[in-house]
Amino acid sequence: MVEDDEVIAEQIKNYLEKWGYGVVCAEDFRNVLQEFAAADPHIVLLDIGLPFYNGYYWCGKIREVSQVPILFVSSAGDNMNIIMAVNMGGDDFVAKPFEPEILGAKVQALLRRAYAFRGQTSVMEYRGILLDLAGTAILAENKRLELTKNEFRIVQLLFENPEKTISREAIMKRLWDNDCFVDDNTLTVNMTRLRKKLEALGRGELIHTRRGMGYCLEAEEKGTGE
Repeated sequence: MVEDDEVIAEQIKNYLEKWGYGVVCAEDFRNVLQEFAAADPHIVLLDIGLPFYNGYYWCGKIREVSQVPILFVSSAGDNMNIIMAVNMGGDDFVAKPFEPEILGAKVQALLRRAYAFRGQTSVMEYRGILLDLAGTAILAENKRLELTKNEFRIVQLLFENPEKTISREAIMKRLWDNDCFVDDNTLTVNMTRLRKKLEALGRGELIHTRRGMGYCLEAEEKGTGE
């Protein structure tokens, strides 16, 4: 059954690529959300029957961070599953077996409908850690961490410059630009509080201190200092 699903996924990929779409197939079904963030797709095609977690689960997880169109493609095409797919946040449903032309038309219609009104996905990714730009939160290991506005702005600046050292002055300028009163001591307090939150996610090493220079994302080294 898994082999059949892989064949169908490859066939869908080949068909859509012929029509000029760039297609990325998920490989790690334990971490679909991380693969989603890394690919930053305009549309998601999702089966119900997946290894480890089903399509409903991942649809819900994607909906926590993005309003990207989701098209379910599944052999479980009875009314109950179609209703469940829509209730979980799916936009449309194609039952297997299907004609490729039908699938192509559905994809085209969803893309046309979605991007006439809204932009692309609102999530950033760094080494399996997701930053929800719309919800001002961090997601890791299937856990969600809500951030204050200042904490979010600090993390966003670091995510925009992965593994580059950002000076304390640059961080304070980002916060000042958003009409926040921030001095050196306020930044230290924010960084300390932010690190404690990240430790609760098991990602306390995310923000690394460069003594006398600033901060950077360096997930493989443990942060030190304030």
